[in-house]
Amino acid sequence: MDQDGLTFVRQKLSQTRNMLTGALHAHSTYSDGEFTLKELRKIFVADGCSVVCMTDHAEYFDEATIEEYIRECDSLSDQKFRFIAGLEYRCDRDMHILGYAATKLTHSSDPEQVIRHIDSQCAISVIAHPKDDFFDWIETFQTLPQGIETWNSKYDGRYAPRPGTFALLQRLKKRAPQMHAFYGLDLHWKHQYRGLKVVLHCDSLHPGSIRTALAGGAYAAQKDKLKLPSDGILTLALLEEFGRLHARSRSMGRFFRNRKQQLDRLGIRIPESLKAQLRRIF
Repeated sequence: MDQDGLTFVRQKLSQTRNMLTGALHAHSTYSDGEFTLKELRKIFVADGCSVVCMTDHAEYFDEATIEEYIRECDSLSDQKFRFIAGLEYRCDRDMHILGYAATKLTHSSDPEQVIRHIDSQCAISVIAHPKDDFFDWIETFQTLPQGIETWNSKYDGRYAPRPGTFALLQRLKKRAPQMHAFYGLDLHWKHQYRGLKVVLHCDSLHPGSIRTALAGGAYAAQKDKLKLPSDGILTLALLEEFGRLHARSRSMGRFFRNRKQQLDRLGIRIPESLKAQLRRIF
């Protein structure tokens, strides 16, 4: 879809009255998540969500289990709530690429081939939580994804994203203006933070409408009173604040990881209840 087409989609979707609250990037017991799909529906409905885009790890599936996964996502969806079945593909150098609504497996681990594989399914390709030392590599890609996960509240922390990821997106948008900022939970654990949501301008819970909203940038992230746009363009003041908060959060996280490593060397196990509380904090 060209830029004029995307602009038209955004304008049309912004005129609809329906706004759906959703969550992106979630894992279930089909891969390495602690929640079953049934449990995920229950907690997200309680959180006020109507849409959850699943991204279980592709390497956990074969052709039989992927069909079961799709069927269960569909069976747990109705007029009030919708699962969008999708996959997270592991690529070279441990790069992860999300395929929202992608359900076909691949043997390729080349990230550009995986992006094309996702896009060929009319799904949405998003590089997940890109590591800082991947930025230069990503900028060499001839095939770019439809988005960059600019805030992953598991990888970046719940308090603030990395400003550098937003800067990466803006550099890539010079070549691919249709790219968007995506905001994901990367939900795995039962006591993990779930406060980063997306609000979609969408006329129905039909999977096609949800995909169109995501592909067209007809959404915004919401965390408490903070709203972040799909184009990823933020004020300098907000980026500077994110930088300070992220540095502080990373320092605290490093402190607790170092203490855990010391306890591990002494053979002292941290109680699971304490681990759960730390997951809520970080």
